[in-house]
Amino acid sequence: MKFYKMHGIGNDYIYFDCMAEEIPHPEKLAVTLSDRHFSIGGDGVILLCKSDIADCKMRMFNADGSEGKMCGNGVRCVGKLARDLGYVNGDICRVETLSGVKVLNFGFDKNGKVKSARVDMGRAILAPEKIPASFSGESVVNAPLFIDGTEYKVTLVSMGNPHCVVFKDPDGLDLEKIGKKFENHPSFPERINTEFVKVISPTELKMRVWERGSGETLACGTGACAVAVAACLNGYCNKGEEITVRLLGGDLKITYTDDAVFMTGGATLAFTGEIDI
Repeated sequence: MKFYKMHGIGNDYIYFDCMAEEIPHPEKLAVTLSDRHFSIGGDGVILLCKSDIADCKMRMFNADGSEGKMCGNGVRCVGKLARDLGYVNGDICRVETLSGVKVLNFGFDKNGKVKSARVDMGRAILAPEKIPASFSGESVVNAPLFIDGTEYKVTLVSMGNPHCVVFKDPDGLDLEKIGKKFENHPSFPERINTEFVKVISPTELKMRVWERGSGETLACGTGACAVAVAACLNGYCNKGEEITVRLLGGDLKITYTDDAVFMTGGATLAFTGEIDI
């Protein structure tokens, strides 16, 4: 099959066009193809599929084969791929995901190719039972969580994927070690994505992310949204203002409102190829 290697500010996945042909056992394929030394390499595999309720459907599999409900950087690339392949026209695309239908508004380069997208990510979920996490209350903001006897203050947000946000300078952090501890903490029955954040200004944040099933990645779209929401909840940033979130792979623009979280970022085709599967 032909594959498309695409990335959203360095968050790279291997994409397959499954509008006409389904791929059996994509979870196994994700494990095999994501290896960066013995295969194509990527943070996982994403399928562009038919949808009965939207222009197309996204299925996303992490590098360990687990299926994710949402991928902010991935959904922008799915929209670009659908537009480039002629499945949608115009500057809007509706993508079905396991966390609902996401509406994309495209940005174009001078040649008319999609280069970016603004995504309505829906409302932030704060209730711990819906994240899910074993905390009480209507939300979890700056709450204590102990990892190997060390107390961390955490804010929990779901953007279709669960996130644990810690306002701690990420520079020099041994994320390989601490990320796994957060991911598999018993407080998170479905595991958790974790972001470590430095507040640069009321409109600028810097973060590193440990994604469940993939490890540290260069970028995470839902994570950047969760970080912006958490920054507002903790009083570092203001709701309704555009916040620049700086990740290892580049920047995302996030706006948190009462009705939705909006994310704007790039969508890039790196290369195409063919592989026997």
